[in-house]
Amino acid sequence: MPNSRQRHSGAGRGTARLSPELEKSLTAYAGAAVAAGVSLLAVAKSADAKIVYTPAVVEIPINGGPVLLDLNHDGITDFILSNIFRFGTGTSAASYATLFVGTGAGNTRNKFWGRGVDTSRGYVFRFASALRSGFSVGANKSYFQKSPKGVMAGLDVWYQNPLPHGRGAGSASCVSATAACASGTEGQWMYTKNRYLGLQFTINGHIHYGWARVAVTRGTGRQKFSILATLTGYAYETIPKKPIITGKTKGPDVVTLEPATLGRLGQGASGIAAWRKQK
Repeated sequence: MPNSRQRHSGAGRGTARLSPELEKSLTAYAGAAVAAGVSLLAVAKSADAKIVYTPAVVEIPINGGPVLLDLNHDGITDFILSNIFRFGTGTSAASYATLFVGTGAGNTRNKFWGRGVDTSRGYVFRFASALRSGFSVGANKSYFQKSPKGVMAGLDVWYQNPLPHGRGAGSASCVSATAACASGTEGQWMYTKNRYLGLQFTINGHIHYGWARVAVTRGTGRQKFSILATLTGYAYETIPKKPIITGKTKGPDVVTLEPATLGRLGQGASGIAAWRKQK
């Protein structure tokens, strides 16, 4: 991408043009920054940036409503993270807990990285991959398959007697969460801290790539049958169709926004409090 601040030989200064997509994005960011009382100079310095990173500490609440993920802060929900828990009845599993990722309504070109399907609960959803840091997320038809919803992690606890799938004898006391029970997990995300969702979404009709970092574990005490999950950051590449490296949050090509909270996620672009150039 041309450098808008590059000096050229001769008496005059050359003119470098940004791509229309990046120019539109920076214009939107400038508007959000002005609304927040931020210096335009800080936004101007981001013209050379290719990755926009937003730190976050946002819990994905158990049955408390979804977390709406707006990767580029344009007010449009790109992905939805939800944490569902329910008790079974009769001789079924004592409880089901599932952490989902889904695409925003109407965003049919948005996709998450994953393979394989989960059929254990009577539905068919793809598994979302838990990518390691340093992974290149880009065009890949084998892994970016169309699916409106995917399973990140599942936690099932059985109490019937006998247990399903040859797991041995169960215990009805599991219903009251007072004793140990047989349990099983699905997906790649249980007990992970620094793993990443690979994401594909669109800006003005053009495909961009991003990631979201999520920490996932099992609850304790009264929540021991539940999944605890926290969104700890997300980023996207401003250049259409350019791959992004998971976990890259530093460098001359990275701009870092102020940390996101659940309230700021809900505000979209107006929730941007400040910009700062990553050193």
